[in-house]
Amino acid sequence: MSSPDPSARPVVTRFAPSPTGYLHIGGARTALFNWLFSKHHGGKFLLRIEDTDRARSTKEAIDAILDGMRWLGLDWDGHEYYQSQFWSRHAEIAHRLLDRGAAYRCYMTQEELAEQREAAKRNRRPFRISSPWREVAEEQGDRPFVIRLKAPREGETVIDDRVQGRVTVQNAEIDDFVLLRSDGTPTYMLAVVVDDHDMGVTHVIRGDDHLNNAFRQIGIIRAMGWPEPTYAHVPLIHGPDGAKLSKRHGAMGVDAYRDELGLLPEAVSNYLLRLGWGHGDDEIISREQAIAWFDLDHVGKSPSRFDFKKLENLNGHYIREADDQRLADLVAPRLGITDRKKMLLVQAMPELKPRANTLLQLADGARFLFATRPLDFEEAAAALLTTEARTLLAATHNKLVALAKWDRESLEAVIREVAENSGIKLGKVAQPLRAALTGRTTSPGIFDVLALLGREESLARIADQMEPKE
Repeated sequence: MSSPDPSARPVVTRFAPSPTGYLHIGGARTALFNWLFSKHHGGKFLLRIEDTDRARSTKEAIDAILDGMRWLGLDWDGHEYYQSQFWSRHAEIAHRLLDRGAAYRCYMTQEELAEQREAAKRNRRPFRISSPWREVAEEQGDRPFVIRLKAPREGETVIDDRVQGRVTVQNAEIDDFVLLRSDGTPTYMLAVVVDDHDMGVTHVIRGDDHLNNAFRQIGIIRAMGWPEPTYAHVPLIHGPDGAKLSKRHGAMGVDAYRDELGLLPEAVSNYLLRLGWGHGDDEIISREQAIAWFDLDHVGKSPSRFDFKKLENLNGHYIREADDQRLADLVAPRLGITDRKKMLLVQAMPELKPRANTLLQLADGARFLFATRPLDFEEAAAALLTTEARTLLAATHNKLVALAKWDRESLEAVIREVAENSGIKLGKVAQPLRAALTGRTTSPGIFDVLALLGREESLARIADQMEPKE
């Protein structure tokens, strides 16, 4: 078990999504890593909705985030926080920084900023704000202003990141960024620091696209004299081609992995855990093992590539391990069947789930059980029902009608007898029989199909195909 950082404070992590869209798969992994780290150390895991962009934040997106978190089993301690509730606190800190001389009122106009930006572009150098108001303390009447942090100009800022290692940035590269806008609203850069401090966050675990932000945020922390959190910036997830995972690669919200792909939450969690973190050669890792084993020392520095096929195969493992009743409950809505018919689905699960890697495949494999007569046939299945095959179906039907006991053993004996009497291999009887019973060329074992459909339905489906079709 890895030990926490030297700080004596209890571990507190947080997940802070922006509700401008769905909970994407990269965000889900970030949430998982934070959740596991806090559980591993007996700490707290907090959820903060960063809804400061009121124009783009929606209730639907918030609901989708909460739903996705619950589906993955990532419960948070206490209630969820909303960043917009703390705007007055954010503004208070901006003014305290102003009083300390660590920030200043900047009265630069948009035209002046545009001129500086254009000059930087002409000179082919990075744009850095150079405000003439940096050392001016007097207020300028009613003129609108923003509050900027007075970033250090000399030296360097160093962060000992738990994933990236020791990272150094020259202070000359950090500009005097805005803390409070002219309308009095806080920027993300200020809000996240204040909220993390007030919530007692000890470890900031997030994507490495936030690494540059950390060097700005730590300037606020040091100016306030607050304890510095431990940073861990995790490499982003890439697509199979090595590019950043995007919609082009099929990147979707967590709800789509559940609803559209038919995946189980334990499979998605297991797969996300192994994207960038490992425990030896272990691939199948339970939630309990993950809590016991997870640490930051084994998070890799390189981006991981998302492999949908590997995820699907992993999901197949969890389907085979899952309780039959639970699977039936998940699959039944996809088939539109009643609770009364669900019992047949439960009975069929031991035969269906070895053939499926997703709930979609599971539902598709079970569809024949609830099909209405006359069946719809796949083209390949219809091709099996030749005149010769229909004669075999008639012979099979005659034997099955006389069967005293309708169980798997008795059914197998009859089908084998028909094949033997006809001087053909078992498959020559089983193939057209499967087509007649399911309308397909693939299904569970033919004896299991007969047993699951039962005497009346099986005989009726066979009888439908015994006569030559015009």
